[in-house]
Amino acid sequence: MSSAFTPATAETVTGAPVKHFSIFLQNKVGALLEVVKFFEQNGVVVLAFCIVDSAESSIARMIVSDPGLVSNLLHDHDIAFSQTTVLVVELAEGAADLGHVLNCLLMAEVNILFSYPMLSRPRGKALLVLHVDDNECASVVLQGEGYQILNQGDLSR
Repeated sequence: MSSAFTPATAETVTGAPVKHFSIFLQNKVGALLEVVKFFEQNGVVVLAFCIVDSAESSIARMIVSDPGLVSNLLHDHDIAFSQTTVLVVELAEGAADLGHVLNCLLMAEVNILFSYPMLSRPRGKALLVLHVDDNECASVVLQGEGYQILNQGDLSR
C-alpha cells in the first residue's frame, strides 16, 4: 500500500509553472518598447503584460516565452526585477467565465493580488493571468470546476 494519497478529484498541473516578471522601469516615453525590443533581439516573445505606473517609475509585469533566458538577461544587464509564479487559467467561454472564476476563488477564500489577460492564445481560447495568495488551492478549485490551468510549456513556443 502506498503511503502517499492523492484524492481522485484533485488534478495537478504538470510541467514548469508559469513565471511572471515585474521589471522596474523609469517612467518615461518608450521605456516599455526598449524592453520589448531587447527581448525580441534575444529571441524572446512577450506573451502578456500590464503596466503599473507611478510618478517616478513604472513596473512592467510580464510573462515571456523563455523565462530562464529573460532572468539571465535581466541579471546580466543590471535591470531591476522580481519574479514569481502565477496561474494561467483558460477561459473556454471567454469573458463570460470571469464571474464564475472570481466566485470560485471567493468561495475558496483565495485572494487575488493582481490579474491581467494574456496576449497569446495557444489553444485559441482567452487566458487570464492570476497572482493569488495560494496557487495550489486556486489551481485545485478551478480545475475542480473544469477550468484548465496552463503551464509554461503550454505558453512557450
